[in-house]
Amino acid sequence: MNKNKKDVKIEIKKGSMDEWPEPIVRVQSLAESNLSSLPERYIKPAFQRPTTAEDAPAATNIPIIDLEGLFSENGSCDDVIMARISEACREWGFFQVLNHGVRPELMDAARESWREFFHLPVNAKETYSNSPRTYEGYGSRLGVEKGAILDWSDYYYLHLLPPPLKDFNKWPSFPPTIREVIDEYGDEVVKLCGRIMRVLSSNLGLEEDKFQDAFGGENIGACLRVNYYPKCPRPELALGLSSHSDPGGMTILLPDDQVYGLQVLKDDTWITVKPHPHAFIVNIGDQIQILSNSVYKSVEHRVIVNSEKERVSLAFFYNPKSDIPIQPLQELVSTHNPPLYPPMTFDQYRLFIRTQGPRGKSHVESHISPR
Repeated sequence: MNKNKKDVKIEIKKGSMDEWPEPIVRVQSLAESNLSSLPERYIKPAFQRPTTAEDAPAATNIPIIDLEGLFSENGSCDDVIMARISEACREWGFFQVLNHGVRPELMDAARESWREFFHLPVNAKETYSNSPRTYEGYGSRLGVEKGAILDWSDYYYLHLLPPPLKDFNKWPSFPPTIREVIDEYGDEVVKLCGRIMRVLSSNLGLEEDKFQDAFGGENIGACLRVNYYPKCPRPELALGLSSHSDPGGMTILLPDDQVYGLQVLKDDTWITVKPHPHAFIVNIGDQIQILSNSVYKSVEHRVIVNSEKERVSLAFFYNPKSDIPIQPLQELVSTHNPPLYPPMTFDQYRLFIRTQGPRGKSHVESHISPR
């Protein structure tokens, strides 16, 4: 796998992170212009295009785990639930959670507030336009490669943690309650992430705070990417988001449970996730794969689009403190099981996707240490 290192080397030209390499075209504008064909910039190579029929049987889905009773009042954990989470992290890298502690009304309010925002005229959103340096704000592409084939989506990216990066002035002011809703939503999802982190540690025989401490304790990073996938005239030629594994620690996805879109790669087969109402989708990221020395798996996934319905989803990223070197935990390595990854800070690591865009699992695999 080390042979890919040259392919994923990051070369950043001076000034390349301050502006996009080409004028930005909003996908929403294209979708609203009643196109009969798909612009060439969005047509994926044949090997990347979604299949017209599902590869996996329609009934196949990622694990669904009910968290009710996970933590008892005396602090002990339910062994059956923990075992199911362990299996999902090792075998799938994805699972849905029910009874997770976040109010359904808050989940609905968060998603529908953002739907209202994206339904604003494009010009009304341009004041929040982003740059590739931080990605914060209203955007329509990942990566700064000139001439790259683009994804059929717009998005909004914002920071919630650490507190110095949280700037309400960079958050939308419409609809009027959106800042209040997202602030509360972020607080609740951070709590959920903390609970799951304790389970991930305990399931490896570690002290329950081990993963959290490796991330920086309470000094973690958290950000939100809200995805807007407009109707697409030729969905069989495009992707809403290209195949990738998430570079951060853990992603909590609030899907659009009325419109399927997320696909997860399992045993070389793309599986379309069927969201359960008011469930979150938990996704193990590259940083947890690295910490666990690849016991837990970050998994390739992508998003398909359709010609009939738009789709809105919220991806909440729970990340390590940006300047802490992340490497396999000492308790999980030995002479017979050496560390697979060298130390690297999250700041260094995430430069790849910010410059190159989503490219499967090539980044995490390129960092496997030579044996």
